[in-house]
Amino acid sequence: MGDSQISENELIAILRLQNIKNIGDVIAKKLIRSCGSASAIFSEKLQNLLKIDGIGSYTLRELHDSEHIQAAEYEYKYIEKNNISYSYFMDADYPSYLRHCVDSPVLLFSRGNIELEGQKIISVVGTRKITSYGTSFCEQFIEDIAPLNPVIVSGFAYGVDICIQRAAARHGLQTIGCLAHGLNQIYPKVHAKYTRDIEQNGGFVTDFWSNSTPERENFLKRNRIIAGMAEATIVIESAEKGGSLVTADIANSYNRDVFAVPGRAGDKYSLGCNNLIKQQKAHMLTSAADLIYLLDWNVEEKDPKIIQKQLFVELDAIEKSIYSYLQKDGKQLLDSIALECQIPIFRTSSTLLNMEMKGVVRPLPGKLFEAI
Repeated sequence: MGDSQISENELIAILRLQNIKNIGDVIAKKLIRSCGSASAIFSEKLQNLLKIDGIGSYTLRELHDSEHIQAAEYEYKYIEKNNISYSYFMDADYPSYLRHCVDSPVLLFSRGNIELEGQKIISVVGTRKITSYGTSFCEQFIEDIAPLNPVIVSGFAYGVDICIQRAAARHGLQTIGCLAHGLNQIYPKVHAKYTRDIEQNGGFVTDFWSNSTPERENFLKRNRIIAGMAEATIVIESAEKGGSLVTADIANSYNRDVFAVPGRAGDKYSLGCNNLIKQQKAHMLTSAADLIYLLDWNVEEKDPKIIQKQLFVELDAIEKSIYSYLQKDGKQLLDSIALECQIPIFRTSSTLLNMEMKGVVRPLPGKLFEAI
């Protein structure tokens, strides 16, 4: 990733376009596709540009302001001087999952040793105030998923982000930090000591210029890259509101799978995850096996033990009845389970939820359940 072959003039034209306040990624890509290149936009007649669907005079009013040329040339010099890698949205090496997102960056800057072609890629997000429960889950999840060698994408922030990325680096997994500022700095500064480990096998990406600072709105904007780069997003811990829930919403809008780690009903930093599960905005994730199964990752040649239950669990009489039925008859609807096991629907529903928590059944699309 990051070996774009676009010319100096074209890169400056792209940067110039990026610097115009009224032209975001969606409009920029529409203009580039319509005109054939970024540089062609600036030589096209205004009346022809205004014929492009969704393009108005307000959008283009700063198109030829000289300040954007100066800013673009300054940023180009920074890129050249610091040997910054970048990937253009029309390049073959542009991240494939991100390419399909309507608001993906026109340019994605990168640093490190990033190789995404043909890789399994998952994003992991969560609270900055990670608990011991969240830390334990991060470490166990990475240990269990490591045999499949996935790429772990996160935000390199406090809490869940740095926990999952450090665990990934320890297990030799490629991990990518999506930054909310330029590549000329690291935020938070205390995490600078981890950058070498990350860059040795993975690295950092951003769509922000070198003059960008880590402001609140930048973190919200970069969340689309975290969600967009991966085939699935995992929320490990979250309060009732938070940036990780925004990332989950974005992932859902991209039609990507979202997973959430459940917690106890009263725990502050499990409220967000529990709500995602309750509102059917996320699959419940109790172990790496859930993700592997629902994403249909092939583990036969890697490590079949990864999908076996690691613990024997105690089941009560009703749970045993449901488990036996599912083992014998395979995937079943909630109504069928209640009818066959002669248990009221409300009781069946709550029992299945408990069994999910114990890791002995899993929900499937179409409101089906099956024994694990």
